[in-house]
Amino acid sequence: MERLHVNHVRDIVYRLRRGQSERQIAADLRASRVTVHKYHEVAGQSGLLDCRVGLASDRELAAKLGPMTLPPRVVSTVEPYREVVEKLLLDGVEMVAMLSRLKEHGYGGSYSSVRRFVAHLRPAAVEPCIRIHTRPGEEAQVDFGSVGRLVDPRDGLARVAYAFVMTLSFSRHQYAELVFDQKVATWIGCHRHAFESFGGVPGRVVLDNLKAAVIEASLHDPVLGEAYRRMAQYYRFVVSPNRPRTPEHKGKVESGVHYLQRNFMAGQQFTDMVSANERLREWVKEVAGVRRHGTTGKAPLAEFREAERAALLPLPEVPFSLCEVRRVKVHPDCHVVIEGSFYSVPYQHVGKELDAYVGERVVEIFQGVDLLTTHPKARRRGEWQTRVEHYPPEKAAYLERTPARCLEIAKGIGPKTREVVETLLSEHPLDRLRSVQSILRLAESVGRERLEAACARALYYGDPRYRRIKDILNAALDREALPAEPIAFLSAQQQRAQGRQYAFARAASEFFETEEAAR
Repeated sequence: MERLHVNHVRDIVYRLRRGQSERQIAADLRASRVTVHKYHEVAGQSGLLDCRVGLASDRELAAKLGPMTLPPRVVSTVEPYREVVEKLLLDGVEMVAMLSRLKEHGYGGSYSSVRRFVAHLRPAAVEPCIRIHTRPGEEAQVDFGSVGRLVDPRDGLARVAYAFVMTLSFSRHQYAELVFDQKVATWIGCHRHAFESFGGVPGRVVLDNLKAAVIEASLHDPVLGEAYRRMAQYYRFVVSPNRPRTPEHKGKVESGVHYLQRNFMAGQQFTDMVSANERLREWVKEVAGVRRHGTTGKAPLAEFREAERAALLPLPEVPFSLCEVRRVKVHPDCHVVIEGSFYSVPYQHVGKELDAYVGERVVEIFQGVDLLTTHPKARRRGEWQTRVEHYPPEKAAYLERTPARCLEIAKGIGPKTREVVETLLSEHPLDRLRSVQSILRLAESVGRERLEAACARALYYGDPRYRRIKDILNAALDREALPAEPIAFLSAQQQRAQGRQYAFARAASEFFETEEAAR
């Protein structure tokens, strides 16, 4: 006999007392005619069909009709090994290993049978929960959800995409945006777009322990990313990370993400990310915003406009611009690397770790609370943002003293020094720039007068190289008078232009004769 609820049994007895046929009762109650017939027989034998007495209570019906027949039950193939399974469960053995142990005892069934038998022995306990109700503007919940692959308009390639969803806990109105990553800059940018869409800021934001916001997930002391912490303080909302592995604590946005995945993305094909986001904004207003929400029973967008929008915190006049805060190390070339680009730092900090605050247009580098330098943000990878003053003085001089600058310095020292510089820079100026810089630095140690005299002597003898000028100064020859007849110095290019021909002082035959004599 089919097992029926006591209410159904009471209804069968009531209908039999009213004279309804078994066929009609089975059709109305969608029960088996065999079951109705058996209850008819038992009720007649128990005197329950006598209309002269009142209808018995549920307890009397259960007592007179006796225990209901249970449906047939197939005995599990694991039942003969119940004691072995119970002992393995006490020892903490997992089910995969349990199957191997049972096979050692002669068991020949499947893993599914073992899993079902263990679930019957130890049914999962359902933990009771508390539904939290929030006031208008008090809370929002945020999360990312995977939505498959979309075409990136930057290069035309299909990439894995994610949906950022922020749901206001009171009205269930939401903001959604499709992105290609879950980086800090994307996370902060989506928050800003959501606040601007709502026209205000909720008092608290509940989030999962994702890396873009929480550096270290902990029950009592979660460590927030510095950029997200500063954003929260700028917009005046409180960050409330979930306990680890408890997504049900932000169920409002979890259901919002699932609804977007099943309703908006399912079966849809978009040409690229731009068109998908345009359609998503329309869907939030025209579909998700006007539906009757299953929990609140109200349309989220109407509830937001009527009760929640006015309760949000006001937006600041200037949007938050910080994208990321990261630790960077200063390399020996006095630069740090951020997203493949290079930014200079004062040379005193080489080898140290600093904090880089990356904004949309500016990069600021701090040591603790001290701002060391500010650079415009690079527009592409491999770009260098360098300040010459960040190099050591002796290194910076090479960059500061360009050929044009060297000519100006030489002119200030004297005409002979300028002539030397012009002569050296007349051919391959970049190759001889370091020599020119070294000559000009001699004025710092010997003075301008002595350098001018040394340059005059080097020009007189036709050899204005740095080594020759330095030797003249070391031997104090710059203090001696020059001969009356000057020796003109011509560069190799000038000599070729004049068509000068050069000959060996000795004939080649002399070398061969000397070689034969040596033999």
